[in-house]
Amino acid sequence: MHSLCANGCPIALVDSPWSVKFPDWKRNASSVDLELSYVVEGSFANGGKELPMNLLFGGNQTLRQREESFDLEPKKNIHCGFAQVDGPELIARKDQGYVSHCRFLVATGIFDNYDQPHQPSNVSRLAHKIFCFIMLADHVSVKTFEEGKFLVRDENEGNWVGMWRVIEMKSLPYDEARRNGKVPKLLLHRLFPKTRYSIWIDGKLELVADPLLILERYLWRENQSFAIAQHKYHRSVYEEADACKRRKRYARPLIDQHMEVYRKEGLQPWSEAKLPLQSDVPEGGLIVREHTPMTNLFSCLWFNEVNRFTPRDQLSFGYVLHRLRYKFPFFMFPNCEYNTLVALHKHVREHSSKLEWVKRMDDLQKLAKNEGSADKFGT
Repeated sequence: MHSLCANGCPIALVDSPWSVKFPDWKRNASSVDLELSYVVEGSFANGGKELPMNLLFGGNQTLRQREESFDLEPKKNIHCGFAQVDGPELIARKDQGYVSHCRFLVATGIFDNYDQPHQPSNVSRLAHKIFCFIMLADHVSVKTFEEGKFLVRDENEGNWVGMWRVIEMKSLPYDEARRNGKVPKLLLHRLFPKTRYSIWIDGKLELVADPLLILERYLWRENQSFAIAQHKYHRSVYEEADACKRRKRYARPLIDQHMEVYRKEGLQPWSEAKLPLQSDVPEGGLIVREHTPMTNLFSCLWFNEVNRFTPRDQLSFGYVLHRLRYKFPFFMFPNCEYNTLVALHKHVREHSSKLEWVKRMDDLQKLAKNEGSADKFGT
């Protein structure tokens, strides 16, 4: 073993990627037997009116369906995005073909030019050989990469920025870049069903640890299938919500509505009574997953909450745990280790949307009217 320590705290990693013992592919870190399928519908009832794209993508989940989705049953059919039969393809066929061979995946996303690409570092030759490094981006960001002269096209029409294979996402379901970014972040198992292990990093982050050593440390050594860091400052969802409002991270009235629902549905602030759970709030910029039925279920439920309420995904994580009666097995590691695994870079600009400045409901309604749609703002 050796210790990796950058800006965070030491992490005991194996000495070499070549000494990593790969687990049995038939292993199951979850004690819950689960057969998972996804809701796909040919049409959605809406009084003859055309539904907005976000509802077509999310499936227009009813409150009853939402309630039933949290029941842990041996067979589940749940909403998890991609709900429209013969809906538009988000990824080109050539890119689907490339990723179909990726069993190990490091993924990131850049939307609306909100971040600059950051190359992973300290990647071993073995990890470089077995991992795919995928950057999901919208058209605006890909065009900026081209104009910046750092996008390279290979002989098979694949786009690259350094180590990253850049995949442009088309026909995105939301008018907000922040929401579109949640599609690959939370639904990697839907985008890339052949992938077995994934490491997601937000676009503002640079991965500075070998991804194979990350899997060994946080999944295989702990016999887990999902790992995420504890938030640096907050343990209670409601504390994090207040911080999001203070820092203008999303529309205040929508955050208030979001939290009011969770209060009414019984989510209590974090306290020592919830131990051994260290926090209801994760540092969501780094997610380490084995794509098992149970982790896929959790990711779907998490996405459904983000789709229904605000795109601040850390506000929904603890609620999903609560609704699953804390039976979802996962490893929440110390925040200082998060800061050892990744380096944080500044966004290109401070705010990604006009919504982040909204303080009152009447301001939100004015913005929705000016933008020409109330559905996307939840008004």
